[in-house]
Amino acid sequence: MNGFDTGLLGGPAWLEAASGARIALPAERWHAAPADGDELLLGACTGPTVDIGCGPGRLSAALGDLGVPVLGVDSSPVAVDLTRRRGAPVVLRNVFESLPAEGRWRHALLADGNIGIGGDPVGLLHRVARLLAPGGSALVELDPPGGGLRRGRARVSTGESAPGTWFDWAWVAADAAPGLASDAGLRLDWVVGRGGRWFAEFRKPGRASDPPGDAERQAGS
Repeated sequence: MNGFDTGLLGGPAWLEAASGARIALPAERWHAAPADGDELLLGACTGPTVDIGCGPGRLSAALGDLGVPVLGVDSSPVAVDLTRRRGAPVVLRNVFESLPAEGRWRHALLADGNIGIGGDPVGLLHRVARLLAPGGSALVELDPPGGGLRRGRARVSTGESAPGTWFDWAWVAADAAPGLASDAGLRLDWVVGRGGRWFAEFRKPGRASDPPGDAERQAGS
């Protein structure tokens, strides 16, 4: 996840909102093998995939094992190192910086709440759309229905050291997906709950086709 160092979160951790809310982070899941709904995301990736905010790389590595060309992206050096140890290609980069094969990826992953990066989900999806080939899709993890779309400041606490620095974040519930898709100029293909989590697929306009080989070469490099 961009905004804090998931690579260092091996034990209990919380996301503290400026409002005072305290949300438990599933840090153990980020370091474990894919489970609890991850199979839905993995199965939907049918071509070259960019894993945004890949953290320790569980999904990037799993896609590679399935033969799907993939590139992890994270702004945390620790997360990037852990992803490389899992054998997955990865770049140390903020999603809003220039990335390999822009406009050629078939899918973009925003798992584990990464739709909140930067506190502006619409702006983030606009950026993701520029990474995707025509007809490509963003596979997004959402909060359970009922919370709408909220923005604010947050920081990470582990209970073992001083809390991290504040950053902009957003929380998008499943019921907010149709409005978010409309505002971002994308088509909402589906919203579904699986394994106690919620997911959606947002489709970029255009006719889907096999992306040029650049995305596969970049993912395999």
